[in-house]
Amino acid sequence: MLGARVCSALFLAPVVLLAVWFGDIAFSSVVALASALMIWEWDRMCRGRFGGCGMLAAGTTFVSALLAPHSPFISLGLVWVGTLVVAAFSRSGWLAMGVLYIGLPCLALSWLRGETDVWTLMWLLFVVWATDTGAYVFGRSIGGPKLAPRISPNKTWAGLLGGAVCAALTGAALPFILDMPGWLLALVLAALLAVVAQVGDLFESSVKRRFRVKDSSGIIPGHGGILDRLDGLVAAAPVVVLVVLALGGGLGSW
Repeated sequence: MLGARVCSALFLAPVVLLAVWFGDIAFSSVVALASALMIWEWDRMCRGRFGGCGMLAAGTTFVSALLAPHSPFISLGLVWVGTLVVAAFSRSGWLAMGVLYIGLPCLALSWLRGETDVWTLMWLLFVVWATDTGAYVFGRSIGGPKLAPRISPNKTWAGLLGGAVCAALTGAALPFILDMPGWLLALVLAALLAVVAQVGDLFESSVKRRFRVKDSSGIIPGHGGILDRLDGLVAAAPVVVLVVLALGGGLGSW
């Protein structure tokens, strides 16, 4: 399992980083595709049949992610309208919830690439990846008290703290290497984002436990589904957008 996880990460990480580097069109296209697949996983996970409402939900998040870099307000409106329409015609509120849960963070990711410097999005990705890696390594090697045994029996307080430490160090490293002034603030924000990302992980775990599903899908060997891999990023992306708006710019202005 560990070998499959590493191989999947070595394949997918360069694809994502190249998309980030090549610009908002390339990255928003990747995000749009991922959002549609995550909607399919969400509907599958919540025991939907992915009929007309599922395709509408996937189309909503797909188009919203594509429009977000240059038309964020239209994109935001599309997510809200899509949520209301799906809620009106779907048999379950879970699919409508999925449009918000997946659509808004994907909108946030695409917007970040279009409106800020490339390093802000790189920083976010590295922080979330460091959180996942630190939580996995420290949780497995140290063990100890469980973080939320009823939701996710394998997660520990050691993993939470280890993920936060790794995220903080990673978050400070990038601006320090690039000779940017805000490395100390980046360190603090990264530690907070690590907690947010792990709360996002726990939320998805709680949904899977409710529906008695182990993985959202089997698309990524060793990881399960795209939603299983991106649950922390889904939670963290909107928070970074709020930070950017509050501070008046991306990583270089912190």
